[in-house]
Parts: sequence; C-alpha cells; structure tokens
Amino acid sequence: MGQMGRAFKEIHKGKKPPGVWKTLMEVIPHVKSTTNLQNNLQSYRVLWTGLGAQLSRDVPFSAICWSTLEPMRRRLLGLVGEEANAASVLGANFSAGFVAGSLAAAATCPLDVAKTRRQIEKDHARALRMTTRQTLMEVWRDGGMKGLFTGVGPRVGRAGPSVGIVVSFYEVVKYVLHHQYAT
Repeated sequence: MGQMGRAFKEIHKGKKPPGVWKTLMEVIPHVKSTTNLQNNLQSYRVLWTGLGAQLSRDVPFSAICWSTLEPMRRRLLGLVGEEANAASVLGANFSAGFVAGSLAAAATCPLDVAKTRRQIEKDHARALRMTTRQTLMEVWRDGGMKGLFTGVGPRVGRAGPSVGIVVSFYEVVKYVLHHQYAT
C-alpha cells in the first residue's frame, strides 16, 4: 500500500477513501470573492503540488531504464541470432525490460518517496514552499536510508514487470508485422 493510502487509513480507520472529485474539492478552498485573482491562482496551484518531484523522478527513471534496456536487449537478441522467432523476441525483450525497469525503480525510489510526501502534505502553504531537495533531506533526517527506500519492494515489483510487458509487446508486434509484410 502506498504512503497516501497508509496515511488515510491512519487518520480515518474503517472509512472508505474519498473519490477523486471529492478529494479535489477538498483541496481547493472555496473562494468567496473572484476579485482576489492571486488567491484563486494559489488555490489551483496546490493541485500541481509534487509535479516537480514527479518529473525529478521520471526523467532519471527513463534515463536509467532506456540506457540499461537497449544494450541488454541487443545482447540477449544477439544470443538468439538468426534463429529468432516471436517467442525468443518476447523472452529477450521481457527479460531486458524487467531488469531495466527494476533497476530504474530501485534507483529512483527516494525521489518517489519525496514526490509522495509532497503530494500528501496537509499544510497547503508548506506544500507550495517545499522543494524536492528539502523533502529528501527531511526524509533522511526522519528515517535515514530506510526512509528514503520506503516502498522499494512494491515499486520494483510493479515497475519491472510493467516495463517488461510494454517493451516485449511492442517488439513482438513489430517483429510479427515486419515478418508478415517482408514476405
């Protein structure tokens, strides 16, 4: 279970989590006057809390994933050689994607923790002031290395197979279409 789900359960034992619409309506405070444009913009800006942290996580994730995936995929396909068929292309690509996604997820886990922390911050003013670096330092201070890698198992367990499935599906469809129209 993610940090957000755990945080909700600790506060509201036995209650069902609110839906997306209700959550959004609770995040944006009701603005009495439309004359104060700055307050209106701040109200909506809080919806984007954690975007910088998410991009700080996703860009390195993609860089690690793709720079690991391609050499590994080429190596595995090279082992199959001329005897490649759809099953061997599937196996090589799924394996490479699984390993690349798992490595990238593990390496970027601290950034995922920071993103989640920023998104669940209850104090809207503090949430708008927080930076990813400050959040990481706070997590380190509160929980050390264990805090930075909270949830690494489920994150790796989701990302590895997910990248493996996406890459292998794409490459198998490409292989089948190429061989179907090449003849």
